[in-house]
Amino acid sequence: MSESSNIIELKHITKSFEDGFVAVSDFNLEVKRGEFVTFLGPSGCGKTTTLRMIAGFDRPTSGEILLNGKDISHLPPNLRPINTVFQRYALFPHMNIYENIAFGLKQKKTPKDIIRNKVKKVLQLVDLEGFESRSVSTLSGGQQQRVAIARALVNEPEILLLDEPLGALDLKMRKEMQLELKNMHKELGITFIYVTHDQEEALTMSDKIVVMSEGKIQQIGTPEGIYNEPENAFVADFIGESNIFNGIMTGHLKARFAGGQFETVDDYPEGTQITAVVRPEDIQITKPGEGQITGKVTDVIFKGMHYEITVQSGRYELVIQSTKSAEPGSSIGMKVEPDGIHIMIAAEHTNYFNVDMNRDQMLEFNGSVLDTKVENIIKGSRRNADNQLVASNGELIDPEKIHIIAAIEPSDIQMSDNVEDCLVQGIISDLIYMGDHYSYVINTDIGQDFIVDDEYLWNMGDLVGLVLPIDKMRFTVKK
Repeated sequence: MSESSNIIELKHITKSFEDGFVAVSDFNLEVKRGEFVTFLGPSGCGKTTTLRMIAGFDRPTSGEILLNGKDISHLPPNLRPINTVFQRYALFPHMNIYENIAFGLKQKKTPKDIIRNKVKKVLQLVDLEGFESRSVSTLSGGQQQRVAIARALVNEPEILLLDEPLGALDLKMRKEMQLELKNMHKELGITFIYVTHDQEEALTMSDKIVVMSEGKIQQIGTPEGIYNEPENAFVADFIGESNIFNGIMTGHLKARFAGGQFETVDDYPEGTQITAVVRPEDIQITKPGEGQITGKVTDVIFKGMHYEITVQSGRYELVIQSTKSAEPGSSIGMKVEPDGIHIMIAAEHTNYFNVDMNRDQMLEFNGSVLDTKVENIIKGSRRNADNQLVASNGELIDPEKIHIIAAIEPSDIQMSDNVEDCLVQGIISDLIYMGDHYSYVINTDIGQDFIVDDEYLWNMGDLVGLVLPIDKMRFTVKK
């Protein structure tokens, strides 16, 4: 790709705060001139922080932001050819529509006739002709949003940043404004960078979607590519509805998951542990015994365009979207064609964490002594007559020179309401349903995320304690 085709490049951008929180980590992105790019992710994933760094309101801790090939990382917002539209429109209530839109141009001492022409042009663009003298307090939410967009566009920016601009609108108005923004982008031809947590908005409007989680990019691609070919379970779960299962490849283009054998279009070596993603609309209802798996209908909800049918098949739960209904309590077969199954190699979710050796040469984690023998962990070590830990040559082992890493699998950790009795505690920041269990991300009090598998449903934001059985931990020693 030639440099001239990129209007903005973010290279290894990281943003850390004084308390040690890393909001954005090693963020790399190229935005082509005239693209509509959307940052998509849950609250707290770093998308607004990234937008603010592009705008100049925040400075990156490290990395470069290039505009037309030149580093603008330390350039103030007013010297960047970039305008921002926020969720809170920040219109001036004492000014009418014309005065609100013209404000920035007046600050630049633009001649009155040029201001008049520019304001008239953007009013046509946002479909507010004839509203010039109206007070902004008399406008609907959608009209106020149009004024905010017009105020940004009148400055003729090279890039327009939009930070969840439709969040305050009702559903009907939001859908209308999605289409209007898409049409504006097409007509103007300038670069739009848009922030939202709404997957439908991202899929409807974007040329390119950047899916983010925990300050990192999970996937970059077209709406079709991200929906049909998610790169990991987070993307599959966040973009649209998905049935996600752990499984294994059983042969050439064959996989087993959800208690059934399936033909696939994705091929991995036999025995490979996989994650299978099946969209609800790709499951066909058949007579019992005619599909790959059979289950019992537990719930049916009419959604207007389709029925959402929940089925229990053994220990697995599946969600189907179908134009045909099913009777709760009845048995049905379920069939999935090979092109309706997306296979990914199972992600490595082992939890790794540091443990310390105290002055008594015992292992400690988060202030608690671990009931395990260090001499069984450090190869060749033993306790002498004074109960001191010595190496095979008899020399005392210096705790400060030993670095020990513990590992534990997500399924070996238990979550508990008895927070104070646990080795570590934290807040549930994310969860993904994996067919027969939930996979949780816990932001712990030691500043580290833990992945935990649990069959029970906990709520986002719950404070939980983590029970880490010593006999399930594996230890690695590094000097």
